[in-house]
Amino acid sequence: MDMTDKTALVTGANKSIGYETARRLGEAGYRIWLGSRDRERGEAAAAELRQKGLDVRMLEIDVASDASVEAAALRVFEEDGRLDALVNNAGILGSMLAPSEEPIAIIKDVYEVNVFGPIRTTQAFLPLLKAAPRANVVMVSSGLGSLGGLTDPASEFYAINILGYNSSKTALNAATVAFSKEFAAAGIKVNSADPGYTATDFNGHSGYRTVGQAAEIIVRLATLDENGPTGGYFYDEGPLPW
Repeated sequence: MDMTDKTALVTGANKSIGYETARRLGEAGYRIWLGSRDRERGEAAAAELRQKGLDVRMLEIDVASDASVEAAALRVFEEDGRLDALVNNAGILGSMLAPSEEPIAIIKDVYEVNVFGPIRTTQAFLPLLKAAPRANVVMVSSGLGSLGGLTDPASEFYAINILGYNSSKTALNAATVAFSKEFAAAGIKVNSADPGYTATDFNGHSGYRTVGQAAEIIVRLATLDENGPTGGYFYDEGPLPW
């Protein structure tokens, strides 16, 4: 199959890691659905990428809304009929309060976007993924989701003790395992990607990695061939401990 026939959806793609991932996949020949909750920002980002000669369409999608995700899936179905790569990138931080002080309401908001959002989106787009000869799903996770890392005093993330965000990424990793088992027979690979501590609006640009470095593992997992792994948790140098 010609690469230019392939389509990819990246959620939360109007800026930062999502935008860079969309750009890289577009340069690799994919037709891009640039997912954005905010229509205006999404249109601006899509227009920028089209100016670079890429085949990009803005897709309004709020992963925290059943109706929004269903409408987005219907549009992609009507216009493309299939999806070769789904990158569940949209996410929120919540708060940096101590675990004993973080309000349940904030934790619920974090889970709605970071856990239920990717689950909701993957479920809604499953018929489109199955319509592709083979497809890849990437859950954009975090090293902060690694229980192995968070309990290792030698880990750079050991001291970052955020209840809502960290545990949401651990839960997302569990969803990766569950979907990967179910979808294996359909030839759909599902993996978690840790983009690393990246300089973005998300953290006030305090990260030491660039969005280009961050997108590397996401793009790699989104473009796996039939010999690639599934049900794994990776950063650019290899697998991470769950």
